[in-house]
Amino acid sequence: MNRTVRIILAVVGGIVAGSIVNMGLIQLGSQMIPAPAGVDITTTEGLRAAMGLFEPRHFIFPFLAHALGTLFGAFVATWIAGDGGRLPAYIVGGFFLLGGIASAFMIPAPAWFIAVDLIVAYIPMALLGAKLAPRRSAAVASA
Repeated sequence: MNRTVRIILAVVGGIVAGSIVNMGLIQLGSQMIPAPAGVDITTTEGLRAAMGLFEPRHFIFPFLAHALGTLFGAFVATWIAGDGGRLPAYIVGGFFLLGGIASAFMIPAPAWFIAVDLIVAYIPMALLGAKLAPRRSAAVASA
């Protein structure tokens, strides 16, 4: 398979895989740590209106979703890329970082959460995911 095509597929695969992990953890978190009574977390407006009612424990799963989604997405991207290097993992990390920045502007979370989320959950997890992924040779990747 052409190296460029493999890298593009790796990025798309990493973003899809990371998004699935992210959404799964968000859904699990809302079941394990329910929002305060009467809070609508299904809309951005509902989150904005109720942000003052959230406790630090309500931010555990969003952080885990962002960090582990990025980690897994970068891992998958590096694995799919084979000898395409770690560039796909870095692109996946950048993609999720842009999503985190956009979210920080749309949802007024506490400053401590935004800082920890943007500093720890994206680029470091993309680097770690790329490092943890098994390296495949071009012969194995194209098979």
